[in-house]
Amino acid sequence: MTKSYLFAVALLSLVVAGGCAKGGNGIVPSVTVTATSPVDVNALAIYPTQKVTLTAVISNSTATSVTWSLSGTNCTGTPNPCGTLTSPAALTVNYVAPTAPTSLTVVATLVGDTSVTGPLPITVVPVTVVVTPLTVNVGQGLTQQFTAVAVPDDAPQTFDWACTPSSACGNFTCVPSNACNGNAPGVAVYTAPSSYTGSVTVTATSSISQGSGSSPTVSVVPVSSLLAPGPYGFQFSGYDHSGAVAAAGTVTVSSNGSIAGFEDTLTSSGPTPYTITSGSYQPISSGDFSNNRGTLTLHLSGGATDTYTAVLTSAGIVRLIDSAGTGSGTLQPSGTDFNKNAQTFAFGFTGVDSDNNRAGYVGLLPMSPINATSGNIAGGMIDSNDNGRANSYSSVTGTYKLNANGSWGMTLTFGSGPTTLDFDFYVSSGSTQSQTKPGDLTLYAISTDPVDSTHPALSGSMAYQVPMSSGYTNASFNGTSVSALTGANANVSLTVGQTDGTSGGTGGTGGLTGSFDQNNNGTIISAAAFPGGSQTTNPYTYVATSSAGRYIFYLLGNPTGSSPVNPIPFVLYASGANRGFLLDQNSSSVITGAMYPQPTLKNFSYTFTELPGVFAAATLSNSDPSIAPVVQNLLVTSPGGTPPVYNVAGTQNPNSVALAGSYTVNDTPPGTGTITLTSSPLPPLGANYVIYAIDALPASSSNDVITDFMMMATCVITPPATTCTAPPSSIIFAQQ
Repeated sequence: MTKSYLFAVALLSLVVAGGCAKGGNGIVPSVTVTATSPVDVNALAIYPTQKVTLTAVISNSTATSVTWSLSGTNCTGTPNPCGTLTSPAALTVNYVAPTAPTSLTVVATLVGDTSVTGPLPITVVPVTVVVTPLTVNVGQGLTQQFTAVAVPDDAPQTFDWACTPSSACGNFTCVPSNACNGNAPGVAVYTAPSSYTGSVTVTATSSISQGSGSSPTVSVVPVSSLLAPGPYGFQFSGYDHSGAVAAAGTVTVSSNGSIAGFEDTLTSSGPTPYTITSGSYQPISSGDFSNNRGTLTLHLSGGATDTYTAVLTSAGIVRLIDSAGTGSGTLQPSGTDFNKNAQTFAFGFTGVDSDNNRAGYVGLLPMSPINATSGNIAGGMIDSNDNGRANSYSSVTGTYKLNANGSWGMTLTFGSGPTTLDFDFYVSSGSTQSQTKPGDLTLYAISTDPVDSTHPALSGSMAYQVPMSSGYTNASFNGTSVSALTGANANVSLTVGQTDGTSGGTGGTGGLTGSFDQNNNGTIISAAAFPGGSQTTNPYTYVATSSAGRYIFYLLGNPTGSSPVNPIPFVLYASGANRGFLLDQNSSSVITGAMYPQPTLKNFSYTFTELPGVFAAATLSNSDPSIAPVVQNLLVTSPGGTPPVYNVAGTQNPNSVALAGSYTVNDTPPGTGTITLTSSPLPPLGANYVIYAIDALPASSSNDVITDFMMMATCVITPPATTCTAPPSSIIFAQQ
């Protein structure tokens, strides 16, 4: 499909006919007008001075031409404030929009019968410019990239860049040339002076009239303050020589950049607590991404040191891998309003049992406000899968309390016996003050029990569950979501699915359609649309099993081929509409992950103006110790076009590998596409990825800015070979 699908109002073409039948035979002459050039132009989003070709089609008449006119308020005068018309042929006209926004109608009138007209409403909209990142701290002496896009999509992607005050902007340049005035492309590079602190304004103004600029909030700060002072929560998972490892903790960054805190670490042998006695964050010293990439060092009690390569988002979130290449994690500013009210959290935990087999737990924990020193958990639910052995528990109870070191201790009680599980958790981010929409209030949890036959080593996230006035039903899942899944033995997948929000199927199930990509230890399934053509009954369904937010979803399988493999059941615990934590119920792969909502875009899909920006990317936790994690800085830009194409530059660590390539994003399914990246100075390596966009920020009345996406490799080419081989099974998560 082309970009015509991208707009909430498609190319508008109206048929208006005379009120009586002609010739007595009931056939009514008509004229239909459409905008035909540029290809798939949106008649309701014409930018000032844009030239558009309109074409009239005559039906049920022997007439061969029309006359053209402009209709609307104040469409008179020289020059006409509604624009100009020039007719190069009998049935076409070139319309040139005026320099100021307005609304009008272009009318084609049938020659020989003025009662037959074809009107086409046109809206001339102002050009707006979006610069990303929207808010960012730039360290003294460091470099930050900025990208600009102009909307509507057809507007020229050229800009007049400016930086003020001049005393702080001596090293402001544009890419690929240094000239930032007039027709500069949409990439600018700012290098902060080594001795300046304060605010800087970066502005990009469209190169055509009526273009407005966008001014991000830029603060130049000492390098020691690049991580904003305050508390942070973090988590990490991966593998070392002994098997699975995980960590979760809290740190506080002081005004001078020093770091201290506490962390719990976890291996298959059990937990170990550490005090973080000191630490620091040091950006790299040069390069276009020096402001977004650095080294985080944490010194632990007992003499150990954890060293991480980190990439920063403009929001201050840090995505990282450890220097040993064993795993990856996230550090982000802590939220402040946990436990102010009764709150329910959905959770997803993954780890290993005492035999080092993969285990997964998902569930819901209704938590009361803390009273004096502790709080209670009542009416919780848990589902587990330990190496293919699935269990489900209701009436989960527990307690939690604030520990002296800044962590929260939690005990869960459930099942026969009963079983108890103990955790520490740390407040990571977000707010629930509105209590009505998904904040990003997230808690990082980690086991504190000795690992034995009933106490697996688990870690993961707890996310605030948005209350639903009528409870969670099938209708709570009515939209498009992306599921990122990881299972044992190098099994990863990305799914985009559309839930129908109904209970019209057998047993009150809702319908689920979509497609997925999977890499099961080198076996690649690409863009598998489900249900498959040979499946006469849709086996991809979902159903709410509890109004508290428990669902069963059928995912994966293999809908392709003459003998399709049916999907497997996943239990999902919802944290909000179209989102939650997933766990497969019958597989020894113990596939776990999360479902993320794709936004309901104003244009129903993604255009080339919606992805440009600077992204921090890192490998998500995987289930195979042989897979080396990576962190990346990606600068995404686009020259425009249909379908949208994006150019990519960046750096990948370890080894400071330069990346270059291109992305193509489809509109079916929306937000999915393909990526090709090459790298240097390592031996030439080509890699093909699929991309799944999962989130967006509104940027204007007609466009959005993508802030998060997932990508998964489907092919690698390592010279001298020229053919694709199976890539490592991992998923990379990118954030602006």
